[in-house]
Amino acid sequence: MTLACYACDPAQSRGRHYPQAPALTRTEYQRDRDRIVHSTAFRRLVYKTQVFVNHEGDLFRTRLTHSLEVAQLGRSVARSLRLNEDLVEAIALAHDLGHTPFGHAGQDALNDCMTALGGFEHNLQSLRVVDHLEERYPQFDGLNLTFETREGILKHCSRSNAQVLEMKEPGGVGLRFLDGTQPSLEAQLCNLADEIAYNAHDIDDGVRSGLITLEQLEAVALFDDFRREALAEYPQLQDAAQGRRLLYEATRRMLTAQVHDVIAATTAALETAAPTSVAAVRQQAPLVQFGPDMRLKSQALKTFLLHQLYRHPQVMQTMNQAQQIVHELFKAYLEQPQEMGEGFLARAEAARGAPDPLSASARVVADYIAGMTDRFAAREHERLTGVKLL
Repeated sequence: MTLACYACDPAQSRGRHYPQAPALTRTEYQRDRDRIVHSTAFRRLVYKTQVFVNHEGDLFRTRLTHSLEVAQLGRSVARSLRLNEDLVEAIALAHDLGHTPFGHAGQDALNDCMTALGGFEHNLQSLRVVDHLEERYPQFDGLNLTFETREGILKHCSRSNAQVLEMKEPGGVGLRFLDGTQPSLEAQLCNLADEIAYNAHDIDDGVRSGLITLEQLEAVALFDDFRREALAEYPQLQDAAQGRRLLYEATRRMLTAQVHDVIAATTAALETAAPTSVAAVRQQAPLVQFGPDMRLKSQALKTFLLHQLYRHPQVMQTMNQAQQIVHELFKAYLEQPQEMGEGFLARAEAARGAPDPLSASARVVADYIAGMTDRFAAREHERLTGVKLL
């Protein structure tokens, strides 16, 4: 497929921190994708929470399966828009590498622990993973990914952290959060594919768990339109025993409609803006988008999931326990760094000589906890406190 003029061309990449000779059989973005898939952080995602903690069921989504679904959706749209599929896939597979155990509850707890010590942002942590924390190569820390993949990984960033990044890497991945420019279309697409994926699979997991019902979802237009459409075509799905087939069919149709809407709305935006290069894309408002009606319906679905699933008492009880685990692990490791793994103990000892030793030591602890899987964090908490919470 011929790439559009506004797509990222690997031959025109802004390159890597550490220059490397081109691969014989892969483009630069294919190389990034492969490094991500083979990383330790990627494998850990299989035991990191999406909504339901890993021990609650084998069939619920994890950060790994979520990332695969984002990559699949992203590639489908990228192909239609003639964007770079390999770059989309690399960004999608890496976007959650820095996520803590226990999903957003773990992230919030770790940020709370780090409030006075630099804070914690999971997108920034994903960048730390690929830039510094992975240890796979003799020549450098991290995975040495291209600028375009790293830019896409950093979906959000506070202004203060962007300023720090800009000091370390002038004109780098932090600059757009300071000057108001946009990332590549491939990065924009991954942001929207992320939203489409988690809305759909959280419906599936929510119904599978019994915490939300198909009857409740009748109040959500984006889902119910396709539920009714599926019933009209397949009346046998009215049978309660066919509930799972009805759920899958309605969700599949909803996903298809959202993909088609993104392609149509983005195509129209590109025709209006008429960018002729990646540089021109960066000067525009975001171009990868839903149409107005789909945006409203998607937002209504997100609001429903927030109130009916993410804040469900059963989910909140587990998440409160998860936050307690993270808080108590942070306190324990900060006071007893020898309880961390050997490599992190060495970093903690080196942090004592930093200009701000407390913040430096806390960042080491945050890196260690953020890299944990759900079950390892729960096991470590029980080992250090004698209390079994999950």
